[in-house]
Amino acid sequence: MKSDLASAFDVTYFPPDLPVAQLPQAEALLVTVDSELRASDIHGLPTSIGAVATYSVGLDHIDLAAATDRGLVVLNTAGVLADSVADAAFLHILAAARRATESLDLIRSGRWTGWTACQLNGVELAGKTLGIFGMGQIGQRIAHRGRAFGLSVIYTDRAPAPSAGDARYMPDVEELFAASDVLVLAAPSTPETRGVANEARLALARPSLLLVNIGRGDLVVDDALVAALATGRIRAAALDVFNGEPAFDRRYLDLPNAFLLPHIGSSTIEARRRMGRVLIEGLMAWRAGRSAPNQVELAPAL
Repeated sequence: MKSDLASAFDVTYFPPDLPVAQLPQAEALLVTVDSELRASDIHGLPTSIGAVATYSVGLDHIDLAAATDRGLVVLNTAGVLADSVADAAFLHILAAARRATESLDLIRSGRWTGWTACQLNGVELAGKTLGIFGMGQIGQRIAHRGRAFGLSVIYTDRAPAPSAGDARYMPDVEELFAASDVLVLAAPSTPETRGVANEARLALARPSLLLVNIGRGDLVVDDALVAALATGRIRAAALDVFNGEPAFDRRYLDLPNAFLLPHIGSSTIEARRRMGRVLIEGLMAWRAGRSAPNQVELAPAL
């Protein structure tokens, strides 16, 4: 991506701890998901900056109200990660279903003594119900893969998704938790979605539930999920994202029915190349005075 950027723009790199007031005069600012731009940061940006491009789909690290107030254009990488993240969702689903954490520990520790009929028996996916919280592009691709595994699909979103196919819409989140054998959290972090996997909803879940989070860490209430896993209230969980990452609740490490990966949902060579390309093309369109397809629709300033 660096060479592509350099061929399209005059690029200056700066350390992540550089105060925004000391940023060089530039037309646009490119950030990553671990670079927070809060209101004070955005209002402290050099006045020459007219656009912020984030190397991510998620926008929870950017204060969009402040960006609107500053008149900034915000670009993200929507539309290019869905297949990679959907693949990762099924890595997590299968890991939870087939007890991957326990299996890896057994073989890496040298304690494996050979095959037995009852050794680490997991569960099959065929014939079960896949619930999806968030039926955007990623959710739709998860649904597509789920059908190939023989899963029936239900989902919750703000409204029925026109491209959801035969997936059954459930407007009630509690009903989604109660009806799912596998539940994938595939929504962004918003005031409405944060803490959706809480104690009350996990109490409604089937004991067979496999909970997967490939959305954002704060969709899960850690105390509630740790308790549900530790007591066997649900079967297993697989997490790609965490509250406060790269820090995370270390109690998960003591749970054999918790499968953890370090936010690799979009970590494929293909996705990373597409992310860079869509940002470069979006910035070039913005610089030429055209609307970019990956421009985030911001609320108008009051």
